Amino acid sequence: QAQLVESGGGLVQPGGSLRLSCAASERSFSNYGMTWAWFRQAPGKEREFVAAFRSNGGRTYYLDSVKGRFTVSKDNAKNTMTLEMNTLKPEDTAVYYCAVGSPILSSTRSNNGYRYWGQGTQVTVSS
Repeated sequence: QAQLVESGGGLVQPGGSLRLSCAASERSFSNYGMTWAWFRQAPGKEREFVAAFRSNGGRTYYLDSVKGRFTVSKDNAKNTMTLEMNTLKPEDTAVYYCAVGSPILSSTRSNNGYRYWGQGTQVTVSS
């Protein structure tokens, strides 16, 4: 059974940095046409798109509020994805989920575009 495993979450002060990683058990997840993404869900809120890496062209996509602070990258050799998070804010506090799928371009930011999900990792930004 295909698995995605996130790591790197934790507690950080406002303005600090964290690096999240997502490792996949299936090599086919790094095939052309696959998209890897990060979503997050804060308490009492719906899950929202954060960032994505589309293998078709290597383009990246971001939630407006994280542009310039977060960077998503993909390592095909290691079959992993990383989310570098800088200048963290309390509103970034959430459970962060890794997802993999083959969404059409217009569905890159949609939950429905992804078939495989990790179990999530908690990120807490607080002083």
